[in-house]
Amino acid sequence: MTKRLASKYKINRRLGENLWGRAKSPVVKARKGEQGARTYGPGQHGQRRKNKPTDFGIQLMAKQKLKGYYANIGEKQFRKYYDEAVRRKGDTSENLIDLLERRLDTIIYRMKFAVTPFAARQFVNHGHVMVNGKRVNIPSFSVKDTDTIEVKEKSKQLTMVLDAAQEAGRDVPEYIEVDHRAMRGRILRTPKFSDVPYPVQMEPNLVVEFYSR
Repeated sequence: MTKRLASKYKINRRLGENLWGRAKSPVVKARKGEQGARTYGPGQHGQRRKNKPTDFGIQLMAKQKLKGYYANIGEKQFRKYYDEAVRRKGDTSENLIDLLERRLDTIIYRMKFAVTPFAARQFVNHGHVMVNGKRVNIPSFSVKDTDTIEVKEKSKQLTMVLDAAQEAGRDVPEYIEVDHRAMRGRILRTPKFSDVPYPVQMEPNLVVEFYSR
């Protein structure tokens, strides 16, 4: 098992959630009662008895879930998204989701050019993506409604891209337009929290409560 895959599995086990809706998640195996499946969290304290969560614990868990879902964004960067969401007009939790959904790696995942957010981040890092005809290798690049996102010509026949486009387990959300033949797309409108196809329940309002304590 690769370190990257092990890291994703640890996130799922720690949170007790199948964050990305993947069939091979250890959470799925545990629920099915498969042999060798571990129902407890990772690490030496993973099997200790769990107490009833406090309000702080619930808010922290909501933050960890949202951070983890977007390829485990670092705390410093995630806090910057929150601060920017506060500065913007409107609902802070909706603003936070909009900022996260406009990340270039998130858009690549939503367009089904990568099978996971982690794969999407790596795909962008390796220079396979063009924004308005120019190569962009920064996963956190913020995509605007007017931007055209396209897989680089030499990368359009990569097996990982072709496999991701044909994945049956998820659909492209309505706020995104994509042409899988041309491997090109764009954002149609501002993503709303209710539109985002999370496989598990997310609570950005609790994330806002966590940071505003």
